[in-house]
This record gives sequence, C-alpha cells and structure tokens, in this order.
Amino acid sequence: MNTNTKSDEGGSRARGMVLAAGRGLALAVGSLPSAILGFVLSLVSMALIPIGVGAFTTPYVVKGVRAYADRRRALAERWGGVRIPSAYRPVPETANPWKLSYALLRDPATWRDLRWLVVDMTAGFVTALLPAVLVLYPLEGIALPAGLWRVEGYPDDPYWYGFVPVSGQATAFAAGALGAVLLVVAHRYTVSALQVHFRLTEAMLVPSQAALAERVRVLTETRRDAVDTSAAELRRIERDLHDGAQARLVAMGMDLGTVEMLVDKDPEKAKALLAQTRRSSAEALSELRDLVRGIHPPVLAERGLGDAVRALALRLPVPTEVNVELDGGRPDAPVESAAYFAVSELLTNAIKHSGADRIWVDLHHGAGRLRISVTDNGVGGAAIGAGSGLSGVERRLGTFDGVLAVSSPAGGPTMVTMEIPCVLS
Repeated sequence: MNTNTKSDEGGSRARGMVLAAGRGLALAVGSLPSAILGFVLSLVSMALIPIGVGAFTTPYVVKGVRAYADRRRALAERWGGVRIPSAYRPVPETANPWKLSYALLRDPATWRDLRWLVVDMTAGFVTALLPAVLVLYPLEGIALPAGLWRVEGYPDDPYWYGFVPVSGQATAFAAGALGAVLLVVAHRYTVSALQVHFRLTEAMLVPSQAALAERVRVLTETRRDAVDTSAAELRRIERDLHDGAQARLVAMGMDLGTVEMLVDKDPEKAKALLAQTRRSSAEALSELRDLVRGIHPPVLAERGLGDAVRALALRLPVPTEVNVELDGGRPDAPVESAAYFAVSELLTNAIKHSGADRIWVDLHHGAGRLRISVTDNGVGGAAIGAGSGLSGVERRLGTFDGVLAVSSPAGGPTMVTMEIPCVLS
C-alpha cells in the first residue's frame, strides 16, 4: 500500500514537472514579444498625445494592455493558483478621446501595468523559461553518453556540460551522471520555479492600498446583502407561520370548542368535527415540517451536505445524478447551509426554466475550496442579472467570499459553478 502511494506521488510529481516546463516555455515564448509590443506601443502612443494623434490611439493601446494583463491574471490563477485581483478604475463613458485618455492616464493601474511589462520582458521572461531549462538541460546530459558527445565534443576542444569537459566516452558518462543529478533537482523544484514567475507577476500587478479598499468595499456590500437576506428570510418565516400553521391551529381551537358544545347534544356532528380537526392537525404538522426544512433541513444537520443534496435530488421530477467527493469531512455549518440552499435554488431554476431532462450535481473539495457544479442539458440562456435567481445565489455566496460562474450558451448545456473558501472538519 505504501509502495503504491509513493509511486502515485512520484508519477504525479513527474507529470507536474513536465506540465510546469511546458507552461513555462509557452509563457516565455508568448510573453516576451507581447510585453515588448505593449510597452513600445504605450510609450509611442503617449508621446504622441501632445500633437493630438496619441489622444486617439492611447485608449485603444491602454485597453489592449489591460486585456493582456487580465489574461495573465487568469493564467496565474489557473496554472499557479495565484489569484491577482484587477483594480482598474471604471472607464468613463465619453466619446471625447482627450477626456478618455486623461482618465486612463490618471489611473495608477495604467502605470503599474507599464512597470509590469518592463519586468515581464526581463525577469519575468527568465523565471518563465527557468522550469523548461531545469527539465531540458538534464536531458541533454543524459543523452551525451548515448553518442551525443561525438557531435558536440572534440578531443582538442571539449564540449562543456556544466563543469564537466566532455571529450570522450568516459567524460560523457560523467556528464550523464551530472544530468541525472540535475534531473532529480528538476523533479523537486520545477513546479516551484514556475510559481516564482506567478509570484513575481502578483508582486507587480497587485495594488496594496487599492486592493485593501476594494476588499473593504466588497465586505461592506456582502455584509449588507447578508443582513437584507436574513431580514427577508425572517419575514418569510413569519408570513408562512401566520398564513399557514398558525391559521390552522386557530381553526383547530375553534373546532375543538364547538366539539365541546356538541359532544352531548349531537355526538355524530362532534365526531365529524373531530375527524376534521385531526386532518387539520396533520396538515399543520406537515406545514411545520416544511417550514423547518426550509430553515435548516434535518438531513443536512444530521448527515451533512452530500446526503442532503442527494435527498434533495430524490424529490426532483427530473433524473438527477449526484457525485460527492468531500473526503469524509464537513464544512462549517454556515457554509454548509449556504451551499445547500444555493444548490436548491439552482436545481429549482433548472426544473422551472431549462426544460432539461437530466441534471448532474458534483461536489468536490480541494485546495481549501468547496467547488460545486450543477449542469443540465436544457435550452441554455441562463445569465446573472437583475431579477435573476442567480443574482440571489451570487449574493448568498458573496457573504462567504464565494464566487459564481455561469456557462450557458444558447441551446445548452448550462453549467453553474460555485466555489467557497472553507476547510473540512
């Protein structure tokens, strides 16, 4: 068992090493010309502003640099797990190129992007290329004993591999041994080397004060949303109690009072009223159970999120497949509750609006995040917007720093993905 585990870990690290080398090489090849082009165009366009030409070109160049920086932010998060927030000021809606250029140049993020381009074409290029060098250079050393030395090395002018002068088969084997040692080093540090590149990008693009201000703004909004949602939920519970179970209990009390008066005068009618009261009590109990389930389902409290979602899927009129990978742990109760009701809302939307005949729900936890996706094969067209149920789900998740992503092209399928930072206990 331990041997298999170590073998799996070794294979996973080897795949990660090769993947990091390939990604680093792609970044190095693509980033160098892009960074040089973006920097040169920016400088030329800004230099031409005094004569008027730059006022028309600068907005397009700056927006292009921002789009490129956003793509690099996305790669940093997808390939390195490094989230780099974007903190650009809103671009004014004006057709005046002078005002637009002035607004863009007053944004500190514009100059931060230019500084990043300089670093990206120098230190960024080196740190992106380093993982590929760590993998490819040892392979060259290992290939030397196989005959590569005859091409590269000469007795009078040896080929230097590292600190080994290769001029014959014996020294080629020494170079191969050095290559094997370097390959072990690459196996251990290649992934970390690529991480250095993303951390460098983060250091250049993340605004310290602006990020803090943005964080305060987001927390203020999510706190307000949480208070509003809590108040709305309380009003719903009060309304359901008043219009449902409370009304039935009042009616039952009146019926029991009538039974007391009729039990001696008209036993048959008293029996009929008692039967009606019994039915009313069953209905009131059912309504109370539904109300409690809407506040916090017992199955969620007792058996956790996975089984609660499975129970939810069993009550749906559409076949729903649920896949749960939570490693036997459970999120904190507030996160678990928010995730459950978010899934419930998404499933309700899929049943009502998508026209799907099959739904899939996947729950997975990894890297400190709970990831949930709800997919249906319906007509598509779902979007986050005002009045959309997805907006409510997004606000609910925002309370826990969660995010919501929707992929729903016309004709389907629709995939809604949620991620919430949390740990399992």
